[in-house]
Amino acid sequence: MPQKLILIIDDDSRNIFALKAVLKAKGFDCLSALSAQEGFSILEKHSNVAIVLMDMMMPDMDGYQAIATMKKSAKMQDIPVLAVTAQAMVGDKERCLSAGASGYVSKPINVDELLMQIENFTK
Repeated sequence: MPQKLILIIDDDSRNIFALKAVLKAKGFDCLSALSAQEGFSILEKHSNVAIVLMDMMMPDMDGYQAIATMKKSAKMQDIPVLAVTAQAMVGDKERCLSAGASGYVSKPINVDELLMQIENFTK
């Protein structure tokens, strides 16, 4: 079975480092991008990305705009996106899901919850 490839899009390299460490320890291969645009070019090159972990609060293009762009692209629209955000206020989860995210994980990340969601969306 081919390895599930996870793309992490986050403007904070410390978040990417921490997520990659956890996911690699669990046997996942990870790619990362520091911006949505960089993430899109990775998705263009790698057709085997199983899921995108998208930081919702980024400069230039935020996660909401990035998900909307992905949903309009024939190549990217079927890739599940997990919204990863420090915004954990009432309504934020719903806002992420209505923007097109498949799931939602708030920071600080609960690793078990993250892994469960990744498994759910990459079956």
